[in-house]
Amino acid sequence: MLALKIVVGVLALAVVVMALWRASDVMTASTAWARLAGMAARDRGVFDPAMVAGLPEPAERYFRAAIAPGTPLYRVAVIDMEGQLGLGSRDAPGYRPMRARQILAPPHGLVWRLGSGLITGSDGALPDTSWTRFWLAHLIPVARAGGGEDHRISAAGRVAVEALVWVPTAVLLDEGVRFEAIDDSRVRVIFGEGPSVQVVELTVDGEGRATEVVLDRWTDANADKVFRRQPFGGTLADYRTFDGVTVPTTAEIGNLFGTEEFFPFFRSKITEIEFR
Repeated sequence: MLALKIVVGVLALAVVVMALWRASDVMTASTAWARLAGMAARDRGVFDPAMVAGLPEPAERYFRAAIAPGTPLYRVAVIDMEGQLGLGSRDAPGYRPMRARQILAPPHGLVWRLGSGLITGSDGALPDTSWTRFWLAHLIPVARAGGGEDHRISAAGRVAVEALVWVPTAVLLDEGVRFEAIDDSRVRVIFGEGPSVQVVELTVDGEGRATEVVLDRWTDANADKVFRRQPFGGTLADYRTFDGVTVPTTAEIGNLFGTEEFFPFFRSKITEIEFR
């Protein structure tokens, strides 16, 4: 009987510890969310097509199609999405349904909250830190990464890609962004410089809508599990207009895009965007 009581006590203590650990993760994500939401406080003017005159032609075409004249230059977006997450490999993707909400405040960062189903948790990226923290049944940690420079640089790449695709108004406000034409349908967008530089290639159709996005991402998502630059990206489609900003609402994104090893582990459909 004593042994049984000890076992039950240990299990109860483990549950309490895990619940507190999980609560700490939730608090971290909530605090970061509030911090990013505060970036929307100041009026930053409205879009004038003259702002993009002189950019490489594919970039000019893209911004003119994405942002209606007179649209506020939003810095922050809250995005609701649903879709599928591939938890396996290219040959056995193991797709599971997902529903998530995200705040995106380029260039300062993002918080992505996976809030339904068996797996919950968040991805986060801020200027000084980043994390990946997911839980099974709210009590068992199944993925934990972050806190180091490699993860931070990798997370900053995600911020750059999503800024360009879903908050193009914020990209126009970023003085650290440079544009280089590749040809009449592709433009290279360079965020920052030095070891943390993020280089994104955007393919734009004749109407100015992006059809593909590729980042030269710093990541260890490879067979060697070694951090290095490699292509990360995918396809974009199904455009809708939210508050004067026209963006793709479906995306199939994964590592090693453009190679035989490409695995679109992230298949999303945007259901709503609230710009701030």
